[in-house]
Amino acid sequence: MVHRRLLQLAGAVPGAILALAGLGVVLSALHVAFALAAGSVVTALVDGGGDPLPGLTALVVITLLRGVLIGVREPTATRVGAGVRIRLRRRLLLQLSAVPAAERDSGQATATVIDGVDGLDAYYTRYLPQLVVVLVVPAVVVALVWARSPGAGVVLALAAAVAVLAPRAWDARLLRTGRRRWGRFTRLSSDYVEALQHVPLLRSFGATGRVAARIAAEADELRGSTMAQLRLSLVETFVSWVALHLGTVLAVFAALAAVVSEDARATAAMTALLLARECFRPVQDLGTSWHAGYLGLTAVDGLERLLSRRPAVSEDGTHTTTAPAGSLVVDDVTYHYPGTTTGVRDLSLRVAPGETLAVVGPSGSGKSTLARLLERDIDPDAGQVRVDDVDLRAYTRGARSRSVVVVPQDPVLFAWSVRDNLRLYRPTATDAEIERVCRLADVHDVVIALPDGYDTVLAENGEQLSGGQRQRLAIARALLSPAPVLVLDEVTSALDPATEKRVVDAVARAASDRTVLVIAHRASACVHANRWIALRDGGLTGTGDGPPPAGVLLAGSAS
Repeated sequence: MVHRRLLQLAGAVPGAILALAGLGVVLSALHVAFALAAGSVVTALVDGGGDPLPGLTALVVITLLRGVLIGVREPTATRVGAGVRIRLRRRLLLQLSAVPAAERDSGQATATVIDGVDGLDAYYTRYLPQLVVVLVVPAVVVALVWARSPGAGVVLALAAAVAVLAPRAWDARLLRTGRRRWGRFTRLSSDYVEALQHVPLLRSFGATGRVAARIAAEADELRGSTMAQLRLSLVETFVSWVALHLGTVLAVFAALAAVVSEDARATAAMTALLLARECFRPVQDLGTSWHAGYLGLTAVDGLERLLSRRPAVSEDGTHTTTAPAGSLVVDDVTYHYPGTTTGVRDLSLRVAPGETLAVVGPSGSGKSTLARLLERDIDPDAGQVRVDDVDLRAYTRGARSRSVVVVPQDPVLFAWSVRDNLRLYRPTATDAEIERVCRLADVHDVVIALPDGYDTVLAENGEQLSGGQRQRLAIARALLSPAPVLVLDEVTSALDPATEKRVVDAVARAASDRTVLVIAHRASACVHANRWIALRDGGLTGTGDGPPPAGVLLAGSAS
């Protein structure tokens, strides 16, 4: 089965597929030549009137050539498969990077990018080239048999047609079954990954038993789908097996009948028998290649779904210069989350270089949406976000990350050393600079208390740290960056009042020459603000100088 979309996804591989098919045809030709040479040796020995030495020499040469050709084909297939996987995974990962983290399904994405792409290797490097071989070789072999025994040639032609075409009647059904199985497999992967990531939470709610039972039921459904698929596959294999062996036997009978009727010589019947094996060899290999590449076909829906996702951000721009001053303009920006009316609408604001702006409002008012727009996790549906009078979409990814740094409420820490996590925005930062920003963020003592200090490798997402410690590391990482614009999104929500005051005061001193947006619910986080704005339902509802008044904060909290 040739799937046009899979060929498009693979990129420029038709040439490589044809090259592999050419190698397959030549290898099959050598198999046929071996059968003919063996037949000539038998003829020479039986008739006694010929010299078998040339035939034996040909057998040796053909055997050596087959070995060389197989040695060339396998590395070539491996390189082609690796090239396809690399190209396709690069496309998938680029697509995933443009999908907001909150909208990704880690389990399904992992199954598609790893298992699905791996399954395509055999489809491109085995099945498609072998399909070309099957279209050529059996017809040639039937013609050779026909020349020696017309009756055997007819029988062999019919049997080869049945062996090739009859199983194809099951292909569509097998593909439908496989797609259902793939859907269950990706759903199980998704639920398993989600449950594994939240085991402590499930345990605290006493929900581990219910979730385990649900996953076990999904696993049982997957097992049932797999067994149904195997049963259908066995039927297909059985049909091919019957056609192959019955065709060979009937072709031999036809050749023997010709010998008995003196229409053909006995040695011709022997040659027809040897050629019959070579007629069906490509068909057998096609069946093996079909089952090896079948997983890639069943994964095509997942691949297509992932690649057809509308990116939340457009392609990067070409502006490579870091914003020098940090002026910020949000010009009549509207963004709605897909399928909803939530987000921000007609939002406009200006922040001068070096100004600290507090952004307050109730949950769902659009504060974090504003932060995501500034980080380019999403792009506006309408309007512009400009940094130093340059549209944020015009910056390259590197220039944008050197111009604006957003610290979210739940920051991401990698399973790297503490030092490498802190150097994320500035790989060349010195140890002294790293220690300085950690002291400013009141996290230095926490780090040196770890087993290897700054060289301690963190667990996934820094799980050995508390929420407040992770937030302070993220603040230190942002202070180490050269970005003139800092966006702090509820970054002190997990800190006690005394620690919060020390951190807020230190950040105000360290970032006095930067533009800072402080998104917060608590007045203690906004004490150094030069100005404040209030949001509600995605729109601007109030503004003023200095820290936001208590009434504004209380109104937001009450909502």
